[in-house]
Amino acid sequence: MTEQILTSARAALAAAPPTGDPAYTRYCHELAARLADHWPTVLKANADDVAQAEQRGLPPVLLDRLRLTDAHLDQLRRLTEAVLGELPAVTGPGEAVPVAGWGVRRRAPKPLGVVFMVYEARPTVTVEGALLPVAVGNAVLLRGGKEIARTNAALAGVAREALEAAGLPAELVTVLDDPDRAQLRALLKRPDAIDVLVPRGSPSLIDHCRSASSIPVIASGGGVNHVYVHRSADLALAAEVALDSKLPEPTACNTAELMLVDADVAAAFVAEVTAAAERDDRPVTIRLDRRVPRPEGAGEDRPWRIAELQEHDFGREFLDATIGVCPVDGLDEAVAHIRRHGSAHTEGVLAEDPAVAEEFTRRVDAAAIVVNGSLRLHDGPTLGLGSEISISTGRMHVRGPVTLGALVTHSWVVEAHGTLRSSVPARQS
Repeated sequence: MTEQILTSARAALAAAPPTGDPAYTRYCHELAARLADHWPTVLKANADDVAQAEQRGLPPVLLDRLRLTDAHLDQLRRLTEAVLGELPAVTGPGEAVPVAGWGVRRRAPKPLGVVFMVYEARPTVTVEGALLPVAVGNAVLLRGGKEIARTNAALAGVAREALEAAGLPAELVTVLDDPDRAQLRALLKRPDAIDVLVPRGSPSLIDHCRSASSIPVIASGGGVNHVYVHRSADLALAAEVALDSKLPEPTACNTAELMLVDADVAAAFVAEVTAAAERDDRPVTIRLDRRVPRPEGAGEDRPWRIAELQEHDFGREFLDATIGVCPVDGLDEAVAHIRRHGSAHTEGVLAEDPAVAEEFTRRVDAAAIVVNGSLRLHDGPTLGLGSEISISTGRMHVRGPVTLGALVTHSWVVEAHGTLRSSVPARQS
C-alpha cells in the first residue's frame, strides 16, 4: 500500500504542468467553490469526530482544535483568495540579469517535489496542505491525527473534485487514512520517494520525525515561548501582551507560556494582569513562582486563579488558558532561561529602555523576536509575508513563516548565446 501511494504521488507530480501554469489558478478557484458546496457534509463528518472525541474524554481546549464552524469556511475562503493574489510573484519568471557581456541568467521556479505533511488535530491544516503546496506545483501526502479521520475523508473528496475540475492529476493530493503508525514509519524511511517532510504539531511529533527519517525537514511547532518583562516596561502594556499572547488561541504555536519578569516589578506586573483579566472578564490561570507575593482576592470569585509554578513547568506548553510568571534577576538570567528551555520559535521582550530591547534581540536566537508587542504577531499574513503553511524553527531553507515562496526551489536558466567556457576569461574566486 505504501509503495502504491508513493508511486501514484510521483506519477502525478511528473504528469502535472509546470509551476505557474493556469491550471493551478483554476484549482484554487475550484477548491474554494467545492469547499462551499460540500461544507454541510464536511461539518457533519466533523461533528461525528468531535462527538467521538468527547466520548474519549478529550478536554475542551483540544475539542476546540477539532471543531469546524462556518467561520472556518470564511477563513479558508480568504486563504484561497490570498494564495491567488500571491501566486504571480512566486511562480513568475525571475528577472533576467546580464552576465559579463556574454549571456543572461534568471531563476525559474520549480516544485520541491513530493511533500509529506504530518500533523495532529486541526482539520483546517488539511485544507492548507491541499492548497499551498499544490498551488505551486507540488504533490502532497497529508497525514492528520485519527481524531479527525472522518473530517479528513470528507475534505479529501473535496480536494479530488477540485483537482479533476482544474485538469490536474487527482493524486497531487493524497489524504492518508491508515491510522497505523507502521505506515508512518514506512513513509519516513523513503527519502528516495519523498522530497520534503513537514511535521506540524507537538515537540514529540517533530522530534520523532527528525530522528526517524533522513528526509529533509521543514520543522514547525514546539512553541515553548517566553516574554521578558524588564523593569522599564509599561506594565499595563505588559499585562495586555501577556493575555493577548495566550488567551485568544491557547494551543497555538506562537502563544506565550512563561513571562520572565524582573523581580522588583513582578508583583506589580501580576496585579496588572489580574486587573486586566477582571476588567474584560478574561478567564486565565496564572502559575506563579512562590517568590512572588499572591495578589489580593486570590481564591475569590474572579476570572483569574493562581496556581504554583513548578520546576517541571519550565520548557512546557500548557495548551490551555494558563501562563506562568517567573521572577528573574535581569536580562542575563532571562536570556539564560530562554536558551535552556525555549524552542527557538517566538520570543519577546517588553522594555522602554531601547538598549535592553536591542541587547535582547542580539542575544536571543529564535525564528521571531517581538519587541513590545504580542507574540501572536509572528504570523505570515500579519507580518505581510504572505500565506503560510507553518512556522519553521529550523535553520536551513526557511526560518519563520513557511510561505508559498518557501514551497518552491529554483533552477538557474542561463541564456549562453553560443558562449563556450574556454572563451570566458578566468576570474579570481
